Amino acid sequence: MKYLIDFTALILLYVFVFFGRWKSKGRDVLLVNTLLYTYLSFVLYFTLMPIITALPFLLNHPYKPMNLVPFIDVTMGRGDFLRQIVLNVIMTVPFGFLFPLTRSRTAHAQFGRTVFVCFLMSLCIELLQPLINGFRTADITDVITNVTGGILGYVLYVIFRPITFWILNKVKAKH
Repeated sequence: MKYLIDFTALILLYVFVFFGRWKSKGRDVLLVNTLLYTYLSFVLYFTLMPIITALPFLLNHPYKPMNLVPFIDVTMGRGDFLRQIVLNVIMTVPFGFLFPLTRSRTAHAQFGRTVFVCFLMSLCIELLQPLINGFRTADITDVITNVTGGILGYVLYVIFRPITFWILNKVKAKH
């Protein structure tokens, strides 16, 4: 039920705020932005949800500071560190691919902007996790691996850019 509240809020936000704006800019823009929005909704699901029902309890648990020692779980052999690293890289590959597609097609997508926004997204998630849920912790390794995934996604964007834009032009041309 807690997740349903968050997903309902995300659907209402999409329908009443974003859908009309994006649709008026063309089917291609609607497609790319909707894919990015859906992707980000799933990132929220796996990293922060439930959010809305947790808001009244934000101050009911101690905030644990972020672990700032990169890859300490690897060096200490703690937990399922390899799985966590792989999942954190995979989680942001779609962002690195989709984010440049939301930028103007006439301007070349900037690698630095994509990496910076990926870094900010990851940092915000990491800092909010222990605040929203007292059982979660923030870790600099997650930020590093998320940014690595964003970079890999950007590389895929560059490789598949001609095909991607060909598909988007076909979508745009359909009426």
